[in-house]
Amino acid sequence: MRAASRFHRRTRVPASTVETVAAIAERIAVLMTGGVAPMLAWQYLDESLGRRHPASRAVHAVATADDVPAALAEAGREWRVLAATLAVSARCGAPAATALHTLASTLRAIGQTQRDIAASLAGPRSTSRLVMLLPLVGIGFGMLLGFDTWAALGTVPGAVCGVLGGLLMLGGWRWSSMLARRAHPGVSAPGLIVDLTAIALSGGASVTGARSVVDEVVAELGVTDGTGADGAVDDVVALAQRAGVPAADLLRSEAARIRRDAASQAADAAARLSTHLMIPLGVCVLPAFMLLGVAPMMIGIVTSTNLGI
Repeated sequence: MRAASRFHRRTRVPASTVETVAAIAERIAVLMTGGVAPMLAWQYLDESLGRRHPASRAVHAVATADDVPAALAEAGREWRVLAATLAVSARCGAPAATALHTLASTLRAIGQTQRDIAASLAGPRSTSRLVMLLPLVGIGFGMLLGFDTWAALGTVPGAVCGVLGGLLMLGGWRWSSMLARRAHPGVSAPGLIVDLTAIALSGGASVTGARSVVDEVVAELGVTDGTGADGAVDDVVALAQRAGVPAADLLRSEAARIRRDAASQAADAAARLSTHLMIPLGVCVLPAFMLLGVAPMMIGIVTSTNLGI
């Protein structure tokens, strides 16, 4: 049981910064719902967090700052989402606690997606790194068989094989790294602009005013959802106006759909990575294994045979 517990602790995926921001947003929302003033809520939270808490520095900076959104924006990219939510709710008069509850659930969903992607990438990445060691294993195997593969690499044919094999290894490593980077989602907060617009509308702002406030906040804080949400907002608002229903609820539903689509695309990319990693394996790593592991062994055999003659 103890061994299983230790294994679980080693393989557990750590909480991401997104999930840390979600936890802070949830705590602030609960304090504000209980009647605590916003600045006092940050101060209470600052006092309760230990120094080792991943959010302690950001929370302390906010608790001692005059401008909460600005202080959050300086804490990091993930914190800017929280800063944008607070800024939009303050400027439009929307209930900050409700907006923070919504943001917390959104960020938790994003954090869970990141965990799933990290788990999906762990296997292919480990396989890629292991395969990259094959040429070195070939050299060591040749030496165990009694062939001086290092000396063989010092000959002209061996040097040519070594240079070509090294270039192929470098190319395979960079190719695999590029594929892994592409598998990661490029959007950190899908549906953010749609969510911010819904918050602004829930504060009583007009559609034009809500769009203006969201655009100002996004420009000031440098946040974006990377999904081209302007068109989605226009479509949802037009539908709400034709149907005569509040647009805020429809926008929240649209934001949830955008996040589900982003999560599905990221999961598909991670699943395809295991297959795509076979390409640099066949094109670069296996030829490098032949050049660095097998060719020096053959050169060593030919050299020892000639010396024996």
